[in-house]
Amino acid sequence: MKVVQVVEYHKDLKLSDSPEPKITSPLDVIVRIGAAGVCRTDLHILEGQWAEKSNVKLPYTIGHENAGWIHAVGDAVKNLSVGDKVILHPLVTCGLCRACRDGDDVHCEASEFPGINVDGGYAEYLKTTARSVVKLDEALEPADVAALADAGLTAYHAVAKAAKTLRPGNVCVMIGAGGLGHIGIQVLKAISGATLVVIDQNPAALELAKKLGADHVVQSGSDDFVTQVLDLTKGKGAEAVIDFVAEGGSTATGIKMLRQAGNYYVVGYGENINIPTIDIISSEINFIGNLVGSYNDLAELMVLAAQGKVVLHTTKYKLDDFQKAIDDLTAGKVRGRAILVP
Repeated sequence: MKVVQVVEYHKDLKLSDSPEPKITSPLDVIVRIGAAGVCRTDLHILEGQWAEKSNVKLPYTIGHENAGWIHAVGDAVKNLSVGDKVILHPLVTCGLCRACRDGDDVHCEASEFPGINVDGGYAEYLKTTARSVVKLDEALEPADVAALADAGLTAYHAVAKAAKTLRPGNVCVMIGAGGLGHIGIQVLKAISGATLVVIDQNPAALELAKKLGADHVVQSGSDDFVTQVLDLTKGKGAEAVIDFVAEGGSTATGIKMLRQAGNYYVVGYGENINIPTIDIISSEINFIGNLVGSYNDLAELMVLAAQGKVVLHTTKYKLDDFQKAIDDLTAGKVRGRAILVP
């Protein structure tokens, strides 16, 4: 089968041939990939940022946002049939540790992460387990939802946390209306009555944010954009700030828009948070980290997708055109998410 692999850090990916994965365990599932999302994390992998954390042996196949059709199943798999349309939770989890038994499988003590520390979905086939497979509604197709497996799941996870504490009349500020942000906007409008303010430097992204339901949009970069947000909150600041960027000074400015006892949800990464501890104590603000969501989060997100409440905006590329997808993402030419289709 065709695979796209990291052969060396700081070098271009390479299209290669590799044996198809085989069933080796009763709960194994082989998926014929229908679409694989191209994520900014893939760029970070190529830059070597994940090398020490993943300890993966090169070459290996990347791609952690995957959807497709069931190709083969192990003997113990009873809830899936060959040909079923599915989306894959990005982690392969054990089901036995305390985190898994609590439904917090994203913190599984024995997980694997296809596309990060084992072979992923920039390929024609991928092996996972029945624990990681969510069936798709008939209204959905793999190419339409693949990137929801990580980008959408991460956005849903953060927004669902915020929504638990937000009330009608509260204000939520979202920083970034790109690949994750445009999903987060839709999720918040679907599950919360809070007023949503979206900040981005790109006018096209802000226009999309308006179409997706943002109550207010503010272009960053101007001298008074923080003041504009504070004016919308009558000077008090927002109850929640969800930062999908966390670089280029977004955290420093985002904190200025947070009200006392507010919650700052960090999703993007790229810079450190630098704030005096006395300011944290005196204002009782909270900083909340967000990784990818759980299996149940993904199942709930697929309900919203099937209802048409979350629609992924995509640019599709053939698997052979992987380098163009990478180059376009690097250059900021992709609106929404880039998708590889074998």
